[in-house]
Amino acid sequence: MNSVSAKIKINTSINASHVRYQILFLLFVITSINYADRATLSIAGTVLQKEMGFDAISMGYLFSAFGWAYVIGQIPGGWLLDRFGSKLIYGLSLFLWSVCTFVQGGLGFAHPESAFAILFFVRFMLGLVESPAFPANNRIVATWFPTAERGTATSIFNSAQYAAVAFFAPIMGWITHSFGWEYIFLFMGGLGIVLSAAWPRLMHNPKTHPRVNAAEFAHIQLGGALVDMDSKAKAVPVKLTFADIKLLLSNRLLLAAYVGQYAITALTYFFITWFPIYLVQARGMSIMKVGFVAAVPAICGLLGGLCSGLISDGLLRRGISLTGSRKTPFILGMTLASSLVLCNFVEKEWMVIAIMALAFFGKGLAAIGWAVISDVSPKQITGLTGGIFNAIGNIAGIVTPIVSGYIIVFTGSYDGVLIYVAAHAVLAIFAYIFLMGPIYRLSLKSK
Repeated sequence: MNSVSAKIKINTSINASHVRYQILFLLFVITSINYADRATLSIAGTVLQKEMGFDAISMGYLFSAFGWAYVIGQIPGGWLLDRFGSKLIYGLSLFLWSVCTFVQGGLGFAHPESAFAILFFVRFMLGLVESPAFPANNRIVATWFPTAERGTATSIFNSAQYAAVAFFAPIMGWITHSFGWEYIFLFMGGLGIVLSAAWPRLMHNPKTHPRVNAAEFAHIQLGGALVDMDSKAKAVPVKLTFADIKLLLSNRLLLAAYVGQYAITALTYFFITWFPIYLVQARGMSIMKVGFVAAVPAICGLLGGLCSGLISDGLLRRGISLTGSRKTPFILGMTLASSLVLCNFVEKEWMVIAIMALAFFGKGLAAIGWAVISDVSPKQITGLTGGIFNAIGNIAGIVTPIVSGYIIVFTGSYDGVLIYVAAHAVLAIFAYIFLMGPIYRLSLKSK
């Protein structure tokens, strides 16, 4: 495979293998488990509150524990990916976060006075070891997919967050109802541990994968994929200068992408933390019903996420600029996402779910940020750039659960929470329209 000539034309892809789609399916499955593990506490939250005596502020801090560590781990996680490669670091991450999920099932044996500290610590460790996951997804997609397919590929792995809720929320709701909240953690943790054992046999880079033929490799390589990113012969990553770091933290294109990711992550964390509890406490639904009802917006988010990449790559193939192709689904999607505030003005359950479904379809449609990062990251430090992008975005995973908890306690209502979350969608639209500018691949000034 190393001898494949760059002279092979892209149109040989008509006889090409399609291994890259198997790799993408693997990323989709793992990311679904990743988000389901994050959401376990939201499904168990109502019962935990009663058994352990946690109030809304305490729950807000417990929800945020994941976010603190997830943010802290992003830049080191990105560096580890660039230094040791996606296969090793992602495999270790999958195993360790699954262990953290599994051990939460033993919380029922803890005394209520120590349960908060124990759960906060384990959720903190969960966030820390999950931190390389999305930068790794980004690196693997940049390695396996040409530019014209990258938006679709990114939207598929990113839409797994909705598939996680759509598929696992009903299962977790049933498990809680039938066996108890502890078994949610045991089930999800065990599932991830089994998958981590299979990971080394399933993941390879394009040059070493035994089922990639020359035509597919040429299609990937000539289409702009960074096929050498995890090569064993690759030199130790370049040393960064102050100018390089300044570029990553001050470039207007990246800053707008960071703001957009922060905003969309605020919506994500509302959905995987407070949303099920909102349905129980503000809308009077049972835990069992919430497990199924929460799947409806999740399915719509999944559909929006799939449409995001298809629309973006479709516009690109029709001659629309990379800038227009990436920005269009984001701006339209965040406009729809802001509609969730309308839930404050309706009473019927079906209307609440319909509005949430529309909002989360829009959120899925806007999930193009990782494609933007794949398009613009300096090729020597895609892991680090993705880590910074995800770190800044996931500060919302700290802020949103805590602020929401305080709003609920001090106002006695979820109305302010919905206003707070919807405002992020408006902020993101302004960032992409007025701050971002043209989209292009950045270069390190020192190289």
